[in-house]
Amino acid sequence: MTRYADITFRPIDEWPGEMTRNRRRAPFRTTWGTTIMLLERELSMLGARLVVFQIAVDERDLRIDGKPRAQARATHPGVILAFESKWGPLKYAVDAFDRWEDNVRAIALAMEALRKVDRYGVTKRGEQYTGWKALPVSTDPADAIQTREQAHDYLQQRWGGDVKKALMETHPDRGGDSDEFRRVTRARELTK
Repeated sequence: MTRYADITFRPIDEWPGEMTRNRRRAPFRTTWGTTIMLLERELSMLGARLVVFQIAVDERDLRIDGKPRAQARATHPGVILAFESKWGPLKYAVDAFDRWEDNVRAIALAMEALRKVDRYGVTKRGEQYTGWKALPVSTDPADAIQTREQAHDYLQQRWGGDVKKALMETHPDRGGDSDEFRRVTRARELTK
């Protein structure tokens, strides 16, 4: 069972995406103890380990045992919960509510709701959690060029915009690099 004592608290290193502009009051009111009990239960149900909670405090606002000091004041109410689970690594970031404690409650309630999807046997492999898994990083060098502007800039900087010269210099049959050739080909397609 995952216990509150096993959760590591850390300052937020980087917020994923944009922060909520108009935070609101949470539609629920409960004690911190009730929130922690729910969170512990949901983490245990997922077989969570290596649980890390990030909150917007400085390192000096954390006690020796890693928990936030009583007088710690977060610079914003956003929280991030990350952990390893039986379905792989999961990460939840929430800043919808104006108190960080309420955002923790929101994560716990969302975890409970996702777990309840299993109640009727609709999912058996944790499909409801795939939206929170990290997406694989593409290893294709051509994927680095996504827009027409990127393609134009790439061709302009390397070959003065001369696509024919770029293709000839990078073609593998002429001793060029195949990764570079795929980038040039991708850039040519985007600039047509």
